[in-house]
Amino acid sequence: MVKEKKNKYSIIVPTYNERLNIALIVYLIFKHLRDVDFEIIIVDDGSPDGTQEVVKQLHQVYGEDRILLRPRAKKLGLGTAYIHGLKHVSGNFVVIMDADLSHHPKYLPSFIKKQLETGASIVTGTRYVKGGGVHGWNLMRKLTSRGANVLAQTLLWPGVSDLTGSFRLYKKSVLEDIISSVVSKGYVFQMEMIVRASRKGYHIEEVVFYFTLFWFVIKINMRGLLLCVSVHFTSYNIVTVLANLIYLS
Repeated sequence: MVKEKKNKYSIIVPTYNERLNIALIVYLIFKHLRDVDFEIIIVDDGSPDGTQEVVKQLHQVYGEDRILLRPRAKKLGLGTAYIHGLKHVSGNFVVIMDADLSHHPKYLPSFIKKQLETGASIVTGTRYVKGGGVHGWNLMRKLTSRGANVLAQTLLWPGVSDLTGSFRLYKKSVLEDIISSVVSKGYVFQMEMIVRASRKGYHIEEVVFYFTLFWFVIKINMRGLLLCVSVHFTSYNIVTVLANLIYLS
C-alpha cells in the first residue's frame, strides 16, 4: 500500500523595510498553523532598515529550516519576488501574502480547508463579497481598488470577485505553470495571474477576509508581546510595540 504524501505549505512573504512587522507576522503564522507542515520563505529586497537582521534573529527562535531568508540585492518588483521565492519552496502548495499585517494569518486555515474540501488549484482571498471588506484605507484608495476590480470584471470576466488581492494559495505545479507566462512585474502581476489561471481553466475558489492596516480589537497575547520585545528590544519603541499588540488575536 502506497502511503499518501502529507501536504506541505510554503509561504512566500516579500519584504522591504518590514523590520517592525516581520517578527509579528511570523509569530502569527506559527500560532494559527500549529498542526500544519509549513515553511516561511522571506524574500527581502535589500531593506536598509535591518529587516534581514531581524529574520536572522528569528532563526534562533524557530530554526532556519522553518524560516528561509532568500534576499535580493535591491527592489526588483513584486512579481519577480514571487518567482525568486518559488525557486526555494519545498512544499506542494504555495501561499503568497504580504508582510505589512494587511493579511492576517488567522485566515490561513480557511484557505487550506477550502482547498482540501474542493480540490481547488487556487484559493484566493476576497474583500468584495459579503463578510469581507477593507479597514484603514481612505475613500480614494477604496474607490480606486473597487473601480479597478469592477472594470476588470466587466472586460475580462475572470470568474472571481477580487482580482487585485495578493492573499492566495496555489498548488505549486499550477503556480509554476501560470507564472512562467506572466509578463507583468508590479502590482498588476496579481491581476494577470488570476486572469491567466481562469483562461487556462484552473479551478479557483474564494475565501472571504478583511484587509486591514490595523486590527481594531485589542486582544493582548503575552507570548506575542514577549517575542516582539525579545527580537526587537533594541530597535522597537513603545509606540510600535503597542500598535502591533492591537493586531494580535
